[in-house]
Amino acid sequence: MRKTAVLEGSVGVAEAVKACRPKVISAYPISPQTHVVETLAKMAAEGEIDADYIRVESEFSAASVVYGASAAGVRAYTASSSQGLLLMTEVIYNMAGTRLPVVLTGINRTVSAPITIQPDHQDTMAFRDAGIIQLYVESNQEAYATHIQAFKIAEDHQVLLPVMVCMDGWILTHCYEPIELLGQEEVDSFLAPYRPLYPLDPRKPVTYGSFADEEVMEFRYMVHAAMERAKAKIVDVAEEYRQRFGYYFGGLIEEYYSQDAEIVLVAMGSMVATLKDAVDTLRNEGINIGLLKIRAYRPFPAEEVRQALAKARIVAVLDKSLSCGYAGPLALDLKAAMYNAEAHPTILSLIAGLGGREVDLQTVREIVNRCRAAAKAVDCDFFQLRSGLVEFPG
Repeated sequence: MRKTAVLEGSVGVAEAVKACRPKVISAYPISPQTHVVETLAKMAAEGEIDADYIRVESEFSAASVVYGASAAGVRAYTASSSQGLLLMTEVIYNMAGTRLPVVLTGINRTVSAPITIQPDHQDTMAFRDAGIIQLYVESNQEAYATHIQAFKIAEDHQVLLPVMVCMDGWILTHCYEPIELLGQEEVDSFLAPYRPLYPLDPRKPVTYGSFADEEVMEFRYMVHAAMERAKAKIVDVAEEYRQRFGYYFGGLIEEYYSQDAEIVLVAMGSMVATLKDAVDTLRNEGINIGLLKIRAYRPFPAEEVRQALAKARIVAVLDKSLSCGYAGPLALDLKAAMYNAEAHPTILSLIAGLGGREVDLQTVREIVNRCRAAAKAVDCDFFQLRSGLVEFPG
């Protein structure tokens, strides 16, 4: 039976994972991911979930466990953050290359150094070339729905890729909000049991991750082609979710007054909710501003972005990450997408919210002023930079 409960975001994620009936869950705690696997441990101990819950000695092992479980033919899940995610890098590349549909929660936290627990997107965006699908969520309700959708997307035989649901640490994971939880029978009707194509079986031997030389190009192409097919699947699964359960969380992008706006902000994750409020306020003041939310970072929705920004004059991309030596990764992808567009707006790459720095209404007002003053595209602007802290000693 469906119910609404006020839950911490991490608990909402655990409820979604439980409803998807994984058979193997691996866990190595790291803040701010800890409450997700802690809640799943409690569920497993109390018999609420029929899964092997495996405590491991590192994030590398956590990823390896779900890799092996998925290869053996069962639904598998894990979660991590920051340095923990980066420790999984080798295994995640292997997951994509061997087409294993593991679902993983990437709970965003800044990567050291300096040591900090504040949220930004540096950790998950480090995987943009790995072949793992990345879906960024704005709210805890969206996080709940997206995890249920993620298993269906990953396990589709036209896709068969790992999926990472990316949610900002603390801001979402430790925030209490009302979350509508689907009944188990509803989730079962939406998400069929996992049907592996090539499970490891002594009676029908197969090889995973075999040695290859020049054939690597063909393997990478197959991952890329699966990513391209995943675009339609992400949209279709979100629409099926809406038709079955009455509300929509999904798709590749979300437009918010962007079609006819002169200035359009582009962002991902929990920052989007704040930006929506700022857009409402500024539009009431007569400023022609809109917002484009990128939900699917990989596969990147280039054509959808071109259509959404067709009438924009100035686009400000707010990155909570940095490709050191160039610009924000989201801005770079957006600029590449717009290169083939008929319209060529002025695009500003703004580094905002890095290391958890707050983006509020006053910040957006300053961004609007920066946009109005821009005479040309900006490769990288460290917005919110505190000038007194940028001199390296020695």
